[in-house]
Amino acid sequence: MKVDHGKPAPYARKSRAEANRVVRVLERYCDFPVPVEPVLVFVGVSELKVVATQLTVRVYEERQVAALAPLSGVLTADQVEQVYGVARHSQAWARA
Repeated sequence: MKVDHGKPAPYARKSRAEANRVVRVLERYCDFPVPVEPVLVFVGVSELKVVATQLTVRVYEERQVAALAPLSGVLTADQVEQVYGVARHSQAWARA
């Protein structure tokens, strides 16, 4: 990706790696699969160029974040609460 005519940066690769880390941590403490999709949101950029073949990370500019609203969830309310609890637990992330 290029932001504001700068050099290409590996944001997508780093986002995928972080998503994999999140899955490992959450699934270690939850008794169900936790779907995680990497998303990058760029704020205050004048130009954003994304390679057309980059399909594994969603990329948005700040004004496009509303596009996330219609996405439907796959977890039950109880599962969401469990994920939220794990996500807030600092010890879970310290060992990641």
